Amino acid sequence: MTKTAIFPGRYIQGSGELKRIKSHVEHLGNSFFVLISKSGYKRFGDTIKESFGDSVKVDFVEFGGECSKNEISRVRNEFKAKGSDVIIGVGGGKIIDTAKAVAYYEKAPVVIVPTVASNDAPCSALSVIYTDEGIFEEYLFLPKNPDMVLIDLDVVANAPSRLLVSGMGDALATKFEARAAVRAGAKNLAGAYPAEAAIVLADLCYEILINEGLKAKLAVEKKVVTKAVEKVVEANTLLSGIGFESGGLSAAHAIHNGLTAIEETHKLYHGEKVAFGTLVQLVLENAPMDEIEEVLYHFPARRLPLL
Repeated sequence: MTKTAIFPGRYIQGSGELKRIKSHVEHLGNSFFVLISKSGYKRFGDTIKESFGDSVKVDFVEFGGECSKNEISRVRNEFKAKGSDVIIGVGGGKIIDTAKAVAYYEKAPVVIVPTVASNDAPCSALSVIYTDEGIFEEYLFLPKNPDMVLIDLDVVANAPSRLLVSGMGDALATKFEARAAVRAGAKNLAGAYPAEAAIVLADLCYEILINEGLKAKLAVEKKVVTKAVEKVVEANTLLSGIGFESGGLSAAHAIHNGLTAIEETHKLYHGEKVAFGTLVQLVLENAPMDEIEEVLYHFPARRLPLL
């Protein structure tokens, strides 16, 4: 039986890391292409420029809003026109997935800089492709994980707390989907069977959410970085990323994908729909009531809206 676990090339997390981005990424190339939203550029553009200085070529390109085939094609053309070596995705899940897809097609290194901890996309070798209207279309499986994931905790802590809680909702599914995959003898997203490390990390992810989730939410509401915030950001991003990809997916994300076709759910974040899918999965599995009640009580951090 072949087992596999896959990881990003390097994971960096700390306060003020965006100010040091040049020192982290300069070994990857000489010309950098930054995919970022209009609002993201207003918030972080100057910080990134100051870090790189005048000695390195940096081009900023505005994200169109959806990780669709048309948007990926547009950004690829921009990347080639700029003559860049490295693509840097700065923002949320759809910017991240677009940057990864462009890097794959253009055979370029990719650096992921999440500005929120709202999902487990940053570390994965996967892009979720939607239509231009935001309906799930397909998964694009990539041959490797990002070369680097860089998280500035100060940036994440200053984002709305709902985004962190949404990330907890996405991460909440990790343990239960990996467990279901193991029980079914299913292969993971890397095309092999889950390594024990992936299962251990998925379990640790859940433990952190249960023990630290509410404390992290309360801290982020005050724009403060605490130990709980550090742990939950790592759980949402690294542990959940490795856990879902190397452990496996199940009903929770399948239910999410179906919900994207319902217009009324478009206002909800990815993790909010996944958390609802996790509860449905536990019911479908006829999980013990104490387990269902624990998940519902922490759903997650007791503040995630039900559909």
